Amino acid sequence: MLIAQISDPHISLPGGETDRLFATAAHLEAAVRHLCTLARTPDVVVVSGDCVEGGTRAEYERFRELIRPLAMPVYVIPGNHDDRGILRDVFGAQGVSAMASFIQYVVEDGPVRVIALDTHVPASATGLLCAERLAWLEARLAEAASRPTLIVLHHPPFRTSIPALDALGLDGADALGAIIAKFPNVLCLAAGHLHRSMQQRFHGTLALVCPSTAHQIVLDLTRSKPLEAVMEPPACLLHLWDQHAGLVTHLSPIGAFERIGG
Repeated sequence: MLIAQISDPHISLPGGETDRLFATAAHLEAAVRHLCTLARTPDVVVVSGDCVEGGTRAEYERFRELIRPLAMPVYVIPGNHDDRGILRDVFGAQGVSAMASFIQYVVEDGPVRVIALDTHVPASATGLLCAERLAWLEARLAEAASRPTLIVLHHPPFRTSIPALDALGLDGADALGAIIAKFPNVLCLAAGHLHRSMQQRFHGTLALVCPSTAHQIVLDLTRSKPLEAVMEPPACLLHLWDQHAGLVTHLSPIGAFERIGG
């Protein structure tokens, strides 16, 4: 099973700020072409939040049109830039066992179970997994405790040691970790939000961050500057499950690159 992950497209209306500064719509079109032309077609695509920039219905309708060429099922979750209610109105019901209050659901179609989590907090850049959301997650994990599972969320559950990023982190990460530690069938947690590829061990599994389909955050390990954007090559993550190898995640850069040899 091949699960493609894209993140943080930040679609605005034509001429909007992210269109002008980062060409986010053009970059999302390129990401969609990339997924459509992979040698192996993904079975599903997950979008791990910040689908749009301002959370308006018109932005979601534009985002939906931009991803329409994807013939496989596409699943979306909210990030801090999203609007939970409008996202749900535009995309409707997703998966099974969905929550009424939050956009949390399960995708059962395939050998790997995908659990989508909602870390959105209205009017905040930080994320939250409250007791209600965590109880739902634990119940879903317990009902299929031996089945390979991938968890998708927007805010990564770990600290980066970059204060400007950690100030935008996830409240409830420790409680999430206590749940994850009970279920060794969790293959990894796949997040977005940070606009860079990162990974860290997390309570017996691995937490991964998918880059943005457009702009990235400057990597400044001196910790001395505020966050800045950079137009490094965008990328997606390809989570490949094989019953013999387990889960292998590939970083797949989006763009035209010269091939040598062959």
